[in-house]
Amino acid sequence: MRLITQKLQHISFALLIGGTILASSCSRDFLNPDPLSIYEPGSTFNTESGLMSAMAICDRHLKAYWATDHGEMLTLGTEYIFSELMVASATDKRNMMSDVAAMLTPTSETTLQNLDRTNSIWYLWQETYKGIMYANTILSYVDGIQELDEATKNKYKGQAYFHRAFRYMALVFEFGDIPLVSKLVQVPKQNYRTTKRDAILQMLTENLEFAVEWVPEQSQMSLIGMVNKGACRMLLAKCYLALGEYAKAKEQTDILIDQSGYSLMQNTFGTFNDGGEPLTWPITRNVIWDLHRPENKLIATNKEVIMGMPNRGAEAESFIKMLTMRILYPFVFDGRLKTTDGMQAIQNPNRKSATYNSSYDYARAFGRGIATFRPTSFSTDGLWHVNNTMDAGDLRHSSATGNWVKMEDYKVNNKASVDFGKPLQLFHPTTGALLCSDTIRRWFDVPHYKFYMDDPVNEANLESAGLQGATNGGNADWYLYRLAEAYLLRAEAKYYLNPTDGTIKDDLNAVRERAQCTQLYQGTVTIGDIMNERARELYWEEWRNVELKRVSLCLARSGRADEWGNTYNLDNFDKQSGTDSQGGSYWYQRIVHYSMYNKGPISIDATGNSNPNYTMDKKNMYWPIPNAAITANKKGQLSQNFGYDGYDPATPKWETWQEAVADEETTQ
Repeated sequence: MRLITQKLQHISFALLIGGTILASSCSRDFLNPDPLSIYEPGSTFNTESGLMSAMAICDRHLKAYWATDHGEMLTLGTEYIFSELMVASATDKRNMMSDVAAMLTPTSETTLQNLDRTNSIWYLWQETYKGIMYANTILSYVDGIQELDEATKNKYKGQAYFHRAFRYMALVFEFGDIPLVSKLVQVPKQNYRTTKRDAILQMLTENLEFAVEWVPEQSQMSLIGMVNKGACRMLLAKCYLALGEYAKAKEQTDILIDQSGYSLMQNTFGTFNDGGEPLTWPITRNVIWDLHRPENKLIATNKEVIMGMPNRGAEAESFIKMLTMRILYPFVFDGRLKTTDGMQAIQNPNRKSATYNSSYDYARAFGRGIATFRPTSFSTDGLWHVNNTMDAGDLRHSSATGNWVKMEDYKVNNKASVDFGKPLQLFHPTTGALLCSDTIRRWFDVPHYKFYMDDPVNEANLESAGLQGATNGGNADWYLYRLAEAYLLRAEAKYYLNPTDGTIKDDLNAVRERAQCTQLYQGTVTIGDIMNERARELYWEEWRNVELKRVSLCLARSGRADEWGNTYNLDNFDKQSGTDSQGGSYWYQRIVHYSMYNKGPISIDATGNSNPNYTMDKKNMYWPIPNAAITANKKGQLSQNFGYDGYDPATPKWETWQEAVADEETTQ
């Protein structure tokens, strides 16, 4: 596997896109290839085993968006801080990605590069084009494998089309119009031209229609975790929605829901995991808890999973650590949470300490968090109101079952304090003084049912400082697509077709009823209701920024109104700037209504960023094209996005994907 990876990486020498190797090199010599004969990729990929190895690299690369082997960053967090659901919260970092409107520029990769606990924008650019290159490798060599019949070749093509389409779907909604690379380039190419978003979406749609025809159902496959027909249908439905083919999107979701053998899990199943320390935080077994345990996600009895991503520590070479309990939980053990008598509220004695008490072991129950990202108050509170009522029954927001953790669920474990055994308090009951000096990083709720994972390494070490998430030997299997999302996509398609369709609420309520909600939708629902249900059900599964921007395009294309009655113009919804509350895209309106952005500085006592000012500009609808990619394209001109330095609306672009593909043969 490592040899195949090296050969694939070598084949990427000509891929100027985003300085793919620039992040790890001081020069741009990667544009000059070494002789291909050194590696002879043709001899590597002329057998089915070589093709399977290349596909395995695609699969492993896919899960790395969710599971990032980095102690302070998860790549998907960037998708969430560019939404209404999360913000950056590593307040010890002066360059924390908070003032986005000012910080995000085409050249800011020099200071905000990759996994530095602020964002992963440049990582997403270069890694996503790398994933496209992996898929293009399969497509370039599959027809030359003589041992395969046409049906088998088409299966591989379909799976590679899916991998490529998934990544292009992300890029066109993160960066807008971008260069299209559809094949392996055998010599350096420095004259790329930007291809329009809709042209790329048209290509993806045609490719995925082919994939749906030729890729088998999961039930016909011996391996779990590879691209299957159901996954192809899901992504095809999203492409249809983006292009305004709403009836076709609904047809794909109808097939998934009614004809493909999937069903929502309604009862407990699989293995019951009682959590990190049941004496501290007991779990009452329920279907939502079981559904999101990694050990249950890909088992045969789970009828809801459409496609998952295996990530198990027993498979050491392909395993990627996923430290959710370190990166996504509050930072509570450093003394900044106080008791009413001024003492450290939450202490962290290890299991060998004389003061250890298993009833107050929060480092194992909830992990030793550092809060690189935190949810907004909308995400933890406002979102959970339906029919103007907080839904007390929703298992996805239930502290009573152990699924959800509130700060008040922590109890003071400092025996020297008069508050010992009492719930944490944010304010002093008598003086009103704030008892937490940095509420951004240290005071927020957590969807524990999503983020808890067994940590074999730290569990085995009695002197460890606490659990961090899935470490070596653990299980971090994750969902790519579940049937619940198919219901929500069908509701969305129905909304664009006819917003007064009385059956839209039925699709939302199917998901809510499974979660044992007491509040169900009645009458007509809005696009906001649909997006809220996505936020509740698909947290840390969907790419929230991408989905909000896809829906922004759908609203502009369909002319349908959002939940506030706004309509959007296809010509300018993504070409506006400013931080005021009016205008912009639907993505921007969700942010200004529900997030912490554009509300002014927040006064906290933090070592690196004492008064963060969260801002977001309408132009941030698309991220800037990295300047490294533009300057490396020496004999051509890539288009910069609206509002950023270098933007020129006269920059030529390919109008069709066929033009872009034909141009790939020219090198100059």
